[in-house]
Amino acid sequence: MSKPPFKKVLIANRGEIAIRLLRACHELGIRTVSVYSKADADALHAKLAHESICIGPAAATDSYLNINALISAAVVTGAEAIHPGYGFLSENSSFADICAQCGITFIGPSKENMQSMGDKEQARKIAMREDVPTIPGTVNAGVDPEAMLVEAEAIGFPVLIKARSGGGGRGMKIVESADKFVATFNQAMREVEAAFNDPYLYLEKYVPKARHVEVQIIGDKHGNLVHLGERDCSVQRRYQKLIEESPASFLKEETKEGMYKAALRLASSISYSSAGTIEFLVDVATEKFYFIEMNTRLQVEHPVTEVVTGIDIVKEQIWVASGRELSLKQSDIKLIGHSIEARINAEDSVTMLPSPGEIVGYHPPGGPGVRLDSAIYDRYKVPPYYDSLVAKLIVRGQNREEAIVKLLVALDEYIIGGIKTNMDLHRKVLMNEDFQAGRVHTKMLEEMKEKELSAAAEEEKLDSKNKSELKVRVGEL
Repeated sequence: MSKPPFKKVLIANRGEIAIRLLRACHELGIRTVSVYSKADADALHAKLAHESICIGPAAATDSYLNINALISAAVVTGAEAIHPGYGFLSENSSFADICAQCGITFIGPSKENMQSMGDKEQARKIAMREDVPTIPGTVNAGVDPEAMLVEAEAIGFPVLIKARSGGGGRGMKIVESADKFVATFNQAMREVEAAFNDPYLYLEKYVPKARHVEVQIIGDKHGNLVHLGERDCSVQRRYQKLIEESPASFLKEETKEGMYKAALRLASSISYSSAGTIEFLVDVATEKFYFIEMNTRLQVEHPVTEVVTGIDIVKEQIWVASGRELSLKQSDIKLIGHSIEARINAEDSVTMLPSPGEIVGYHPPGGPGVRLDSAIYDRYKVPPYYDSLVAKLIVRGQNREEAIVKLLVALDEYIIGGIKTNMDLHRKVLMNEDFQAGRVHTKMLEEMKEKELSAAAEEEKLDSKNKSELKVRVGEL
């Protein structure tokens, strides 16, 4: 067995991703340190690590986002490296810089990598420089609504307003006409300033029907860089991904190859080292693809890529962070079968409101080709302070059709009692004829909702007509 890349790693995260990182470290022979807030004292990640340390109160700003507390925990426990997972501080270049100053390895890309791609305006300029296709839009972000209206008219409506910083759909607005632009721009600006402390916005031409397809890449500090195929993340609700799959169905091979080359070209231009994802928008009508952004971290949906490639992305990320070369070459990477991931959230499927509380009755699904990434258990209390994601259910089939059936069966087996989850919504999507036929796009859930409302209205109209006719007959009698 080869020497571990690190002796001890601190996991600066919680929930299912913390468990995922702990497993990878344990398999590599690395001792682990978990950090937890007071609200997470009974969390699974606090129990499974070799050492655990409380870093503050429930609020994320006082615990998981508290850089001083995290660095202190690493120093006290003698951790050589910190893995941030995703979310929280995973794309915070200042945190990476502080780790370096303290002699602690940040398991992720360099500060320069994050700064280049974290600013969407800067990332867009680099993509244009490297001849990576970009959607027509503004070159520079701005805060003057009147000046940006001129830019919008030059691009042509409809346009999409987007935040220069952050993500998660914050500040993202579709504007159909010039008369609504200024008010919508000001609203978006208030949102992003409150969320990211950065009011700057930029504009893109809005593509009405598109797919969200991303390419997983990983590079080392020796100039080696590979892609691990693509994922389709088009099934979204309010710009939040719901279902992801790999490979992307019914895309031409030439389109995929074009995205692979563009992704590698962009990552290579900034000497990228670590796991990362290049995201593209694919026009359904033309199959032209456009660069959206780069995520300089591990993605929530990384398991679907692991399942079809057989490659442990987290282990590779840890290896390259230690300065070692990638253990694989592009010719080694093959996508076999089809994988789909369902994000299971503790929330009401209709209102999307969080549903924290105690889990009463728990049974995980199993069987060949079924993987569950989760940190919940029976009698565990889901706290109200953090993201509502409680599990990721991932399946692999020999083909897409088999994978859909396998995921439906796994959802039926999965029991999470005591709280509400979005599993019914997943079933609806998986049984939808457009999804099953591969006709996925980012507005698919909205269309499904519109059809449901239309069908309900027709049923109500028919019911009303039948009641009226019955009254007439009763009157005749």
